[in-house]
Amino acid sequence: MQPYDILQIAIIAIVACGAAPFLGSYMARVYNGEKHPLSFLAKFEVFFYRLIGVDKDEPMDWKKYALALLSFSAASIVFLFLILVCQGFLPGNPQHFPGMKWDLALNTAISFVTNTNWQAYSGEAAASYFSQAVGLAVQNFLSAAAGMSIAVAVVRGIAAKRSADAPARGATVSLGNFWVDMTRSVLYVLLPLAIVLAIVLVSQGVVQNISGYVPAVSLEGKSDLIPMGPAASQIAIKHLGTNGGGFFGPNSAFPLENPTPLSDLLEMIAQILIPFAFPFLFGRLVGDKKQGRVLFFVMLALLVAGIWGSLASETSWGTMEGKETRFGIVPSSVFSVLTTITSCGAVNAAHDSLSPLSGMVSMFNIMIGEVVFGGVGSGLYGMLALVVITIFIAGLMVGRSPEYLGKKIEAREVQLSMLAIIIPNFLILVLSAIAICLPAGLAGIANRGPHGLSEILYAFSSGAGNNGSAFGGLSANTVFYNLMIAFAMLVGRFGVMLPMLGVGGSLGGKRLMAQGAGTFKTDTALFGSLLFFIVIIVAGLTHFPALTLGPILEHFLMVKGVLL
Repeated sequence: MQPYDILQIAIIAIVACGAAPFLGSYMARVYNGEKHPLSFLAKFEVFFYRLIGVDKDEPMDWKKYALALLSFSAASIVFLFLILVCQGFLPGNPQHFPGMKWDLALNTAISFVTNTNWQAYSGEAAASYFSQAVGLAVQNFLSAAAGMSIAVAVVRGIAAKRSADAPARGATVSLGNFWVDMTRSVLYVLLPLAIVLAIVLVSQGVVQNISGYVPAVSLEGKSDLIPMGPAASQIAIKHLGTNGGGFFGPNSAFPLENPTPLSDLLEMIAQILIPFAFPFLFGRLVGDKKQGRVLFFVMLALLVAGIWGSLASETSWGTMEGKETRFGIVPSSVFSVLTTITSCGAVNAAHDSLSPLSGMVSMFNIMIGEVVFGGVGSGLYGMLALVVITIFIAGLMVGRSPEYLGKKIEAREVQLSMLAIIIPNFLILVLSAIAICLPAGLAGIANRGPHGLSEILYAFSSGAGNNGSAFGGLSANTVFYNLMIAFAMLVGRFGVMLPMLGVGGSLGGKRLMAQGAGTFKTDTALFGSLLFFIVIIVAGLTHFPALTLGPILEHFLMVKGVLL
């Protein structure tokens, strides 16, 4: 590693970790309706409620909250699908792109609404400016806001305080208002940060215009076109909202999307900025900052382990294959880890060309459940599912009644949390197995042997984990993969959201219990260590056999010099 590489990692750590407590505190004030630095925008918030006919004071239990989420997401999928299939007849299409095929349009609509941003197409060759700006960029904001809103709703349920003499269970507790949480997420958090980042990216050379493509002659004398478009505005929110969908096909490896080392550094910081803040938001909302710090340091420890593993593998081989010479090996490796621990999915290098073990680190980051900070909001409620399981296991080991923040953990919470954990893992393994068994699935792989398996495993991990990155060797723009991955994205998103809303609603209806000598503390290093190993063990036991046949086997074959 060069001094520049060490400096870059240090800057990312200092900026993200330094800003996290302050941003978490700010977001807590936003969601609590307290005064904050952007309170002067409240008149726009009130105007929007009137425009859509929403009563901001209407309470929603977890079922109403879930219904609002599902209805809004379904309408968004239909709206985006229609834009994509009809873009040939819509304005803002200087390149005269035709509408997308129905299967690709459906895949893309589900992808952006579920915050996955899996792209089986190249944006500069398939999506009009109107589709990008009015369809995809808008969903980058809304899908991120949906994840943030669900996380806040779950935390409200955990934090709800009911007196000891209240009924033990069965009460209906408000988790907030979905429309209010969505509006505040966009207006006070995502939009201001995206505006600032977009301006800075433009200063670095990221394009932002509505011009037609520019004819050019290459150094070899060949005629070519330089793509243009409103890219910076979409790139800013793709990182801040952990969306990841690039305006251009090569994503952040493309000079017009990520021109300089500084823009590369800013994009890495942007994709971890809000996820880093969510544990501190959790601590503020539950009234116990130590609880939030424990979650933060567990996530940070998992992140450090991932970066170390990826760098150790990549630097030992020292190959520049699939990497931008503008960035080099270390920034490419760090980017690959940050984009997979946050469910962002943006790439500044070809993950297909990572060394086998480095590629496995990125894949395993997703298989863990996107909980190592994870997506905006989704990382927190995903980690809370593992917290419930950890508390239950700890209770079994020490013979104590499992409790969390003064509330008893019972069968319902454990079952719902297990459901949220099992669903994405089930999708990854079962859908990968189906793809391997069918000619339509095998037809998409570019490599024989273990790397071909890795391409398929990565695709369904990315879809079910709502990440969106890919081993680019897989030809995924087929009816088979468009529909299979769309199914994985849809079920992977809502199959975690809905059970965790149920956990929030269930815990919200419980009365507080007095803590005593037998209470297992959840704000200690001991609990953090137990949670750390539970995360590793759950994912490892689930996916180690498949990883052994994919990247691990490929690594040993590579060491022996066997080429497939």
